[in-house]
Amino acid sequence: MIASSLLVVLATLVAEQQFALAQYPTTFGPGGNVSSLEGLWSSGSGAVLTGDGFANPMNRSFTYPDTAGVAVSFTDKGWFELSRYRFISNGSEPQCIKGVIGWMHGTYETYPNGSMNLFPLEDGFQQIQDPCAAVSNFIENYNQTERYMAWQVYRDTDPLKGLTVRLYHEDGTPDPPMQQRSATPNMLPQQKLANATGQISNTGSSGLSRRSNGAIPLSSMPTAWAAGGVAALAVVGTCAFYV
Repeated sequence: MIASSLLVVLATLVAEQQFALAQYPTTFGPGGNVSSLEGLWSSGSGAVLTGDGFANPMNRSFTYPDTAGVAVSFTDKGWFELSRYRFISNGSEPQCIKGVIGWMHGTYETYPNGSMNLFPLEDGFQQIQDPCAAVSNFIENYNQTERYMAWQVYRDTDPLKGLTVRLYHEDGTPDPPMQQRSATPNMLPQQKLANATGQISNTGSSGLSRRSNGAIPLSSMPTAWAAGGVAALAVVGTCAFYV
């Protein structure tokens, strides 16, 4: 019975991945794209961008955008920079909404099977605010290799959106569609910018500025959700929300 149940679960996961990959008409990988990866791409309203003005690796701080989102810049020579700002809900404890903002850069490789890996340098970092955790607000290193089973550059049917890139994680879960904001990537210097340090905790005042390394402004989240255009990624009892 257990084996049968596992087979059903696996079949369901495969079907969900195939459904996700079938949502767009062109094929994945270098052979089926209408453009190269080079450029600056960002989701939703484009509030989250790469380059100067989002993260400062030297003092490990962020300038918070007005809405959540994800952005990535690629060069044709194999360099990337990634910015993310998201909220993660907790299905069992709705009041425990986690805010995560992060940045990293490094090199990337694409493969003939259509997959892609991001290999960060050791200066990436992220800030996490979790009102229900023992440490409610802290900054930590984030230098995890990210693996994507597929990627795609296509031209959206909405002419106002134009060129769009989609990245699919190992489990088939897609990042939100990211429109090309510039054909030229926008990046901080392509080298290691800081030495990794240990976790920095900050459980201080809730009156910290949005544009500091203080608390992520979760109070603004419902407004962002109400604005529409939210993409949800299902993650075993939680959802990560981008605008």
